Amino acid sequence: MPRISQLYFKTAILFLIIGILMGLNMAISQDHTVIGAHAHCNLLGWVTMAIFGGYHALNPQKAETRLAMIQYYVYTAGIVLMVPSLYLMLQGNAAMEPIVALASVVTFVGVLLFAFIIFSSGKVVVTPSAPSYR
Repeated sequence: MPRISQLYFKTAILFLIIGILMGLNMAISQDHTVIGAHAHCNLLGWVTMAIFGGYHALNPQKAETRLAMIQYYVYTAGIVLMVPSLYLMLQGNAAMEPIVALASVVTFVGVLLFAFIIFSSGKVVVTPSAPSYR
């Protein structure tokens, strides 16, 4: 498996752990004001990063490019900045709003870079084959 896939899966599981802890905290405290940060952590951190890792595992030729690693760092930086700043903003700290906005833009740039990777020409190395039932 390409190194970037491993990085994505390891980072994704960290976001899942954080997301679950946030969910447990909301359930125990009965305070759900930070549900938006919880959702962003789980969907942009856990789910999307796992999908990115899966794509690179299926396309190792694209996974080995410098752009793929740059995309990983840009996207990860955006989410690492977004989740805690959004959490604090939803708890009432309005000073976090510009940081959330900046993190959102950085995350979006990471998504655009991933889209570029997907649409760039390059041979798809792994192709699914039908199982033989003979």
